[in-house]
Amino acid sequence: MSSSTDNSSILIDSDIETVWNAITDPEKLLQWYAPGSPWKIPNLKVGEKVIFTLMPSAHNNLKDEYPMSSTIEKIIPYQEFSLYIDEQQILLSFTLNEEGTGIRVTINLEGFNQSLANLKALVEGKEIPYV
Repeated sequence: MSSSTDNSSILIDSDIETVWNAITDPEKLLQWYAPGSPWKIPNLKVGEKVIFTLMPSAHNNLKDEYPMSSTIEKIIPYQEFSLYIDEQQILLSFTLNEEGTGIRVTINLEGFNQSLANLKALVEGKEIPYV
């Protein structure tokens, strides 16, 4: 059983529609989630295949691009977007909750704090800190 400390979470000063678009639009994902690593999301529907291509960067030991296939597991508009990463057999889930005047974004796994800091910066119109 996981506890809340197993999650990565951040509060973003924005509206829910803007944050939702940032986590589901391939052009926005390219900017904050492993910046410069492209996403192909043909249709935003459960069961659709998604390809994320991790590009070599200072944050990984890759020499070549590394495509990863995922399947969209769950979409609850403005609440949850979940992908099953096929090769690693891991569920990656983004949940959105209104909190005060902002939106709390939580990822169900640890280790995504830099990605979430990038998401916050993108949505709030600031410089992306982890490129």
